[in-house]
Amino acid sequence: MSTPLVSANPQLQRLIEAQAPVVERIAQRMVRRLPAHVERDDLVQDGMLGLINALLRWTRATTGQHFENYVSQRARGAMIDGLRAIDSGSRQRRKEMRQIEQAIQMLGHTLGRSPTEAEVARSMNMDIADYQRILQDVDGYVLISLDDLSGEENSDFYLEQCATSQLDPLIVLERADLRKTLIQAIEQLPEQMQLVLQLYYEEDLKMHQIGTALGLSEARISQLHTQTIAQLRAALFVSEPQKSALKPRTKSR
Repeated sequence: MSTPLVSANPQLQRLIEAQAPVVERIAQRMVRRLPAHVERDDLVQDGMLGLINALLRWTRATTGQHFENYVSQRARGAMIDGLRAIDSGSRQRRKEMRQIEQAIQMLGHTLGRSPTEAEVARSMNMDIADYQRILQDVDGYVLISLDDLSGEENSDFYLEQCATSQLDPLIVLERADLRKTLIQAIEQLPEQMQLVLQLYYEEDLKMHQIGTALGLSEARISQLHTQTIAQLRAALFVSEPQKSALKPRTKSR
């Protein structure tokens, strides 16, 4: 991708060419976990816009590993923005999923176990069919997103902070307390949900392939996957921010 500004700046052009493989790798990883209608090339195009933006903002303060993190997060953020732009219902669906996560969390405390879909739907005064329709519509729901680490209103500031400080968002994924919480949450899932996770993330099967293996429809597997991710997120996020397993550290360990 090239713009008049880029074409007129050979140094910037060289930097873009050097960092382009990073954008392509991010797009390749993301597209594997997104609905089939999302094209890798579209992600790359959005990511390249994020890359150009990052390079135009580049200063001597963002060098070395900080610079690499900065470029990666800018590219990934641009891809996410592109996905949101083509998904007019995403904001409403994310709000509904937050409500579902809160219901799962409250029921988990009350019941002492993971609640069933019917129990969650009932607690939200919803018909089970409507509840499962939401689960199916939120195809591609992820365990941890950039919004979880930054907040939608301050993502640009957060990325700048990542580039110029010791704060790396990936450190959150490496924290021992998060791993422990996540392992415990997975162990408490019903066997069927654990199997869906294993086949999808470890065996790298598609939804329809998992459905064939389990004797279920692709739509049902999509519902189970979203319900599973919602339950895991409910375990990672708690109502008091200071107790969240995902609260980023402001200092490197």
